[in-house]
Amino acid sequence: MCYGYGPSRRSLLAAGLGLGAAAVAAASPAAAATPRGSGGHHVPPGQISIQLWTVRDDLAQNYDTTLAYLAEIGYPKVELALGYFGRTARQLRDFLDGLGIRASSSHDGLTADDAALETKIENALTLGQSFMVVPYLNSTSLDEWKGWAERMNVEAAAARSAGLRYGYHNHAHEFTTDLGGGKTPWDVLTAELDPRLVHLEIDIYWAVTGGIGRGVADPVRFTLGVIRRAPQRVLQFHVKDRHLDGDMADLGTGTIDFRRIFDAHPVKEYIVENDTPDVTPRRTAEVGYRYLRRMRF
Repeated sequence: MCYGYGPSRRSLLAAGLGLGAAAVAAASPAAAATPRGSGGHHVPPGQISIQLWTVRDDLAQNYDTTLAYLAEIGYPKVELALGYFGRTARQLRDFLDGLGIRASSSHDGLTADDAALETKIENALTLGQSFMVVPYLNSTSLDEWKGWAERMNVEAAAARSAGLRYGYHNHAHEFTTDLGGGKTPWDVLTAELDPRLVHLEIDIYWAVTGGIGRGVADPVRFTLGVIRRAPQRVLQFHVKDRHLDGDMADLGTGTIDFRRIFDAHPVKEYIVENDTPDVTPRRTAEVGYRYLRRMRF
């Protein structure tokens, strides 16, 4: 089992969800093209971040230049992915400090042993992170999901002892995979993960997609139900929009009513992401940051 990002992130949308046009159109009662609402709340600028998976193509060309333009756009934080691109954790911290950006979170797979877990925690502390998040798990085995939950509780206890928050990041399949008797991976995770130790990083796009895959009439309401019913706290959002055809969209160009979600549940980090940037990775980063800065709800 690969715990990192792979083709399955993209293929989950097309594989087996059976999304009809009417269900896709129901992703939100109103398009999110205009972020201004009548409310007086806004996303605090210091809580805006971006998942580096979004700009992975630019990172592969020039890591330093990519991080520099994220700083220029105004991002105060990033969520790490894909490793350190030849740097040690200390070297990467020094580089980010020079840009005025903090690596507040990271996506890291489950570790195979305690030595690897210790290294993961030490690196996160060196980088000055507050969060570490498991980005992806997938199986049709109930026992495997239970085993992963048990391991996450172990890792989360070690992270908590070091002063770090430990979370899990969803995709759509956690809500749509039948592990037997109608039980889903999300049922297992929310029952087995210790809410004193593990928080949730809700990917809004994938939660909405999971709701559509289950045939619900109001996928945003489904997403809010996911947040409210989980014993675990939701501390981070992946803010990713959705086109009418089900593909990912730059923020504000799709169908998801983020105002409704943000108004119901504020979090500590609002993390811009789009696996498939509409124009260029930099453009996606610019659009996402501007959208969150202008958002009123």
